[in-house]
Amino acid sequence: MQRFTTVELLRDIKTVTMAADRQPVAITQHRKPRYVLMTYDEFEAMNSRLDPRRAYAANEAPEELVDIMMPELDRLIAEGRDADG
Repeated sequence: MQRFTTVELLRDIKTVTMAADRQPVAITQHRKPRYVLMTYDEFEAMNSRLDPRRAYAANEAPEELVDIMMPELDRLIAEGRDADG
């Protein structure tokens, strides 16, 4: 991935955007990658390939997911108690 500094971006946006037309480019700030510049079409294609799975915090899970998971968690906890004696 080609890299440009934020200063290069400000000074020569045409060169940076032309590079981003070919492939995503990293924009660095204080020598660390901070941003990625890519075409909108590439961004849309990337979003359409995203994994639909999602992680939730315990208090954020949708109720229908909780209804599926709780009986299984209860069963696993009970099995753990039975194994401990």
